Amino acid sequence: MPRVRPPGHGRHVLAVVVGVQLAISIGFFAVMAHLVAYLRHDLGLLAGTIAVVLGVRVALQNMLFLPAGAITDAVGPARAGALACALRAAGFALLGVIDGPAGLLGAAVVLAVGGALFHPAAQSLLAGVPPERRARGFAAYVVAGQAAAVAGPPVGLALLAGGFGLLSAAAAGAWAVGAVLFLLLPAERGAAARAGARLDVRGLTGGVSAVLRDRDFRRFALTAAPSTLLADQIVTVVPLKEVGAGSTTLFFCVVAVAMAAVQPWCAAGGRGERPWVLRSGLVCAGLGYLALLAMPSGEGGHPAVLLVAAVLHGVAQGLMQSALFQTVTRCAPSGRFGVYFGLLSFVAGVAALTGGFVVGRLFDAGGGAAAMAPAGLALVAVLSAAVLRLPRQR
Repeated sequence: MPRVRPPGHGRHVLAVVVGVQLAISIGFFAVMAHLVAYLRHDLGLLAGTIAVVLGVRVALQNMLFLPAGAITDAVGPARAGALACALRAAGFALLGVIDGPAGLLGAAVVLAVGGALFHPAAQSLLAGVPPERRARGFAAYVVAGQAAAVAGPPVGLALLAGGFGLLSAAAAGAWAVGAVLFLLLPAERGAAARAGARLDVRGLTGGVSAVLRDRDFRRFALTAAPSTLLADQIVTVVPLKEVGAGSTTLFFCVVAVAMAAVQPWCAAGGRGERPWVLRSGLVCAGLGYLALLAMPSGEGGHPAVLLVAAVLHGVAQGLMQSALFQTVTRCAPSGRFGVYFGLLSFVAGVAALTGGFVVGRLFDAGGGAAAMAPAGLALVAVLSAAVLRLPRQR
């Protein structure tokens, strides 16, 4: 017989996951907003060294999403989340004591492993709550992350008055609290525990093999892969339009607000589960890049056009995140959310890294080639929306 959950089970899980998301995201953005300046000016590291090592963190995290999803399914999301937070706490603590490239690389690796575990663990917990609370729970999770994206940098600036060591220690403390909160959740039995077996290579590869054999979901992962590229590249395209630091900051604040504002609409009536929501998000992203393409570079550009582009990108990211979560929840077999989420994130990460390299080269070339970057991203968005086909429900 299926286990009967207590009436407050879903509320308790949602409170923990959303609370952890808010605390650790404030810690993350507080450090990341000021990390490059600290490494460059306080430690004197070369800009190229900083870019390469921090790029390694992003690349390694994306590469590890698939095995991390399998581990999450095997040990249970609460345990995986606690491990993820402990690793991230160690990584941020290391950032406060590093004095050279070797230490920075070690911290980047630890942060990457922790990040690869955290996202499938947190979203697996959200996918496991009762359906009537799931959509609103995920909406609250996204809103908490966007609120932290806005609040984190000024919090970090205030903590910097006591030195970067204090800032990194505060971030590490936030992640350590997250680990404790995950451990307070009732331990969900992972695949290894349900089988009464130890976690071994065969147990992990079984989940990976299952998702790789799912042709329907593989096709969906490939066609939806540009979603991460489209979300990530505004961080590159907008500053390279040279609109000024103030306008750039305003742009990203508007993106965060719009992304959070659309979440209640996605959650109401289960709209996030409908195929046209993901397509609409991709089209909005494409329109946002077309708006950036039409806007002239420099601080004398059109603020109204920049504002429209920010709203479009915020709505696009809000729609895409909700739709992708609901699709994985709907299609992943019982106990396999982590590995299905891992495959989707891995493919999307590869697309983001590849596309980011191309965008960077186009801007380096200058002139007409630079204009091709937002135009190409808009084309990718439209083509992805055109060929997208959601997998069948299990």
